[in-house]
Amino acid sequence: MRALLLVFVSLVFASPALADEIANERSFDIAVQGQISGHCAMGNIADMDFGNLERRGLNRQTPVAFECNLPFTMTITGERGALTHTDMPNGQGPFGGQLPYELSIEMPIRHPATQIVNQTFTSRQLQAGGTISSNGGIATDGMILGVELGLPSGEAGLLAGDYSEMITITVSPI
Repeated sequence: MRALLLVFVSLVFASPALADEIANERSFDIAVQGQISGHCAMGNIADMDFGNLERRGLNRQTPVAFECNLPFTMTITGERGALTHTDMPNGQGPFGGQLPYELSIEMPIRHPATQIVNQTFTSRQLQAGGTISSNGGIATDGMILGVELGLPSGEAGLLAGDYSEMITITVSPI
């Protein structure tokens, strides 16, 4: 019984070896930290086939899945600055070989309140590269991409044949 009493007394009066003593302290700080990796992701954008380019006022709009959990800059470039005839980009005689277009982007940006960013670029501007900034916001709700075709470059209209343009969208986190 005496041995049991000694064990009990030593447990009651023992102090933990690693614990700091709190003398009249009413608060203390605990550092808590973590991390979220930044990411930007864009869904696939289907090719836009306008078919017969002789019709006026052709345009297409398509929703694009897009999110970026940090501020970003989006750069859009057009390879040739117009839908261009694949064999004769300068046309032939009175028939033109280029069809200019305008590209528009509309996307909600959160700062934390949502603001809509609208930007329109001509195809010539895109040849040099057009830029959209999130201005410190993030994107979580996708975007709407639109292309509207302009008027032909030739006095007699467009040269018969196939026309194409390659548009590249690059997102760079800030």
